[in-house]
Amino acid sequence: VVVGHWQSPLAHAKIGRWMRVAAARHDSQHLKIARFGDNMRDVAVTEGDKVEAQMRFGYSVSGYGVNDLVKVVDSVGEGDIKALLDEYEATYTLGKTVLPGGKKRQNLVDAARIELGIKKFLDQGGFGAFTTTFENLNGLAQLPGLAAQRLMQQGYGFGAEGDWKTAALLRSVKFMSAGLAGGASFMEDYTYHFAADGDLVVGAHMLEVCPSIAGGDKAMLDVLPLSIGKKDDPARLIFNAKAGPAVNASLIDMGNRFRLIVSELDVIDPPHDLPKLPTARAVWKALPSLEVSAEAWIHAGGAHHAVFSQAMDADALRIYAAMNSIEFLLIGRDTRMADFRNEIRWNEAAYRMQC
Repeated sequence: VVVGHWQSPLAHAKIGRWMRVAAARHDSQHLKIARFGDNMRDVAVTEGDKVEAQMRFGYSVSGYGVNDLVKVVDSVGEGDIKALLDEYEATYTLGKTVLPGGKKRQNLVDAARIELGIKKFLDQGGFGAFTTTFENLNGLAQLPGLAAQRLMQQGYGFGAEGDWKTAALLRSVKFMSAGLAGGASFMEDYTYHFAADGDLVVGAHMLEVCPSIAGGDKAMLDVLPLSIGKKDDPARLIFNAKAGPAVNASLIDMGNRFRLIVSELDVIDPPHDLPKLPTARAVWKALPSLEVSAEAWIHAGGAHHAVFSQAMDADALRIYAAMNSIEFLLIGRDTRMADFRNEIRWNEAAYRMQC
């Protein structure tokens, strides 16, 4: 329901937001997700009921052995790899070791081959999103970090460790925000900074953060060690997210329903360099505070993975939840824990009555 004058820019914005979410829902009805390997072992929150998800959102999740992907990766031609390497050199600032003749140049070549192979696999199968897992890389030279980053920027959804729910949600957020300023990315609360002058969150992942959220400087493309996955050192883009308002969203399977949790953030420029975190990252202030936000997220059952967006706000995701008839919980500037916990209780009762 939109109330306002037909010439009002505010009314236009509300209608436009609804139209974008409706388009994303339509895309979700036809979305196919490729899952390379299984989910991370002993981490149930990255799983869920795929049949119920297809009934609710429309998308399907298809599992593939990594060897299925390796066959396509190995078929990539040398000319295509050379062209992609040229694109890397024109687009990013390359580290010394990955320049032609550098000791890690082959790692960058392998990363380019993986990127081209994944994209070819997705396009041939009509997939709009995909997942990987560091626990299943058989036949791949390295964890697909650079590939995940660049494919997300092209509009594909992605979830690490087999997290198909986050991959699907990211695809939808990217679809609804197409053409808008800002971006959207796979994200994780990587570490917390507790300080008397203000608590901060450093958001990152092993490698897979989308360049659509990067600030103005050219991203650094480099190959650096990563013990997780036990493969060759992987290529990755390193950058800081731009400052400004943002949201984190997490889709949870509650057993009798899906729950969408949205947390409002204020992204800031990092207060200092982060030389010991050689990955893409975002630094933010959680609203209303890290203490309240983290407590609310835990009570709501939020996962360690999220969709981070500076292009779409909480209102758009509220519409998305309503269109798909799923639960919505907002953690923001006005959140008070007593009220938030009551809302969870009331929602639980309401959904049990619907069942």
